[in-house]
Amino acid sequence: MTLCAGIHPNRTLGVVLDCGTDNEHLLKDDLYLGLRQQRVRGERYDKFVESFVQSAKKNYPKAFLHFEDFGLTNARRLLEIYRPQLPCFNDDIQGTGAVTLAALMSAVWVCKMELKDIRMIVYGAGSAGTGIADQVRDAIMEIGKLEKSEATEKIWLVDKPGILINSLSDSLTNGQKPYARRDDEFQDMDHKSLVEVIRRVKPHVLIGTSTHKDGFTEEVVGEMAKHVERPIVFPLSNPTKLVEAQPKDIFEWTKGKALIATGSPFEPVEFEGTEYVVAECNNAIVYPGIGLGCVLSRASTLSDSMLIAAVHALAAQSPALKDPNAGLLPDVGQVRDISMKVACAVIGQAVKEGVATNEDIPTDEDQVEEWVKVQMWDPVYKQLKKVDRATASRDARGQVGSKSSQ
Repeated sequence: MTLCAGIHPNRTLGVVLDCGTDNEHLLKDDLYLGLRQQRVRGERYDKFVESFVQSAKKNYPKAFLHFEDFGLTNARRLLEIYRPQLPCFNDDIQGTGAVTLAALMSAVWVCKMELKDIRMIVYGAGSAGTGIADQVRDAIMEIGKLEKSEATEKIWLVDKPGILINSLSDSLTNGQKPYARRDDEFQDMDHKSLVEVIRRVKPHVLIGTSTHKDGFTEEVVGEMAKHVERPIVFPLSNPTKLVEAQPKDIFEWTKGKALIATGSPFEPVEFEGTEYVVAECNNAIVYPGIGLGCVLSRASTLSDSMLIAAVHALAAQSPALKDPNAGLLPDVGQVRDISMKVACAVIGQAVKEGVATNEDIPTDEDQVEEWVKVQMWDPVYKQLKKVDRATASRDARGQVGSKSSQ
């Protein structure tokens, strides 16, 4: 948040909630710095998290909470509990979803389509996959003016059991259940086969969050390319060794027609004399700006519409809007400027919804950008001046603190 969004380091606080571990190797390791006890779960876990959140609210009533790496079991559940109480954000769910949606909006623009008309398969229905599905669904509802049920019908989730269907509901998470399909949609085929699912659905978009290395085979991508002019393929799993497919292979299998974004950085790909930039869906280009916008506006909540505003601001900076062969997302090296523009969008939406409590926000939208820039911290060292010790201040001589240190 400090490096990418310009929030002063004195105004950030990193907190690790140590709930123990079931890893016997770590428990026996003399160098292990964590709590030496078995993992806490259930009611004790919830009470521990609750005690932290309430302490944070008491001591920092205007704080913005950024949750990270809480895992599939707890991430969405905790977000749903605390979202109504204070401005909070889960990067694994909302950050991944936001940056992927921004890349998708850019790709849809290149394809001259509308978001409400897409069919999308998400391969890997964990917290990241369901988070992406939720963000895309919400955007389809807001931009395409569709009902929630209609927007949900545009999205299919595939996980270890195959396409998620209603008969699996007892084993599905709360995040997966809304996307379960009717069994009769896939009863006459192998619903565990990604190729078969693609043949049935004919998706415009294929997103990978499975960590299944090489899960997007030539047959999978080739089948997709049979049904759409420009396949939108996002193999997002990381690290690189777990990616669903290599960008260069996807370009070859689609004869250069695919629009690609990945979860790890890849070098540009050359195909038939044309160089294609591979966009990196790096959460770091969206969550700092969201946090900055919430902090500066002192928003009482982070709404879905504020997230959509952040996505629009990020997608608007896509190089692909000017050059179809360029990346679908701006480069992470421009993150400070990206964060500033994302923050402005978040602030604007917070004001529009009446959840911004900072009365100093300029009423003129054209002045908000400069207002945000002024408040972004830059790591600039103060000029040092050599002075005579006899005339130096107590601070310069290091004579601060208790009398014993003077």
